[in-house]
Amino acid sequence: MSRQKEHKRPYEAYTYEDGNTVRRLEAAPDFHDERTKRKEERRISEQKRRRRRAARRNRERALKMNAGYVAFLSVCVMAVAFTSVAYVNLQSDLIIRQEAIEDLQEEISTLKLENDAAYKRITASVDLKEIKKQAKRLGMRYPSEDQIVHYTIENTDFMTQYSD
Repeated sequence: MSRQKEHKRPYEAYTYEDGNTVRRLEAAPDFHDERTKRKEERRISEQKRRRRRAARRNRERALKMNAGYVAFLSVCVMAVAFTSVAYVNLQSDLIIRQEAIEDLQEEISTLKLENDAAYKRITASVDLKEIKKQAKRLGMRYPSEDQIVHYTIENTDFMTQYSD
């Protein structure tokens, strides 16, 4: 506990006694550390300024166009334009060919339908009984056993027949 001493002198009237231990002293500020800190901050700010100046110079340099750069860009633009035109041309050719293929496929299906209809019409118009009757009238008859020739096929999908 602190207690205030009463003294006759006025400047001692407001002092405190904190007991019998010595107070721990606070370390005095180290001016050397502050100086190095300030130097470091100055160095960092100087680096930032240099970088900003270099970036500004690079931007200015990048914005400048000389004749070679303009020629290079012109060649690039022409190459891209040529490629784009060629691509669009190929796409239009492809579309035209696809439409032609679709037209041909439609024509094929129409011809197949017509062919099937003609075949059915022909087969429907043929009367096999009438043909048999006319064949008998003309003297035709079924073949005899000695007129029939049997063939054997050995592992092939087709055979060639030669007439005698």
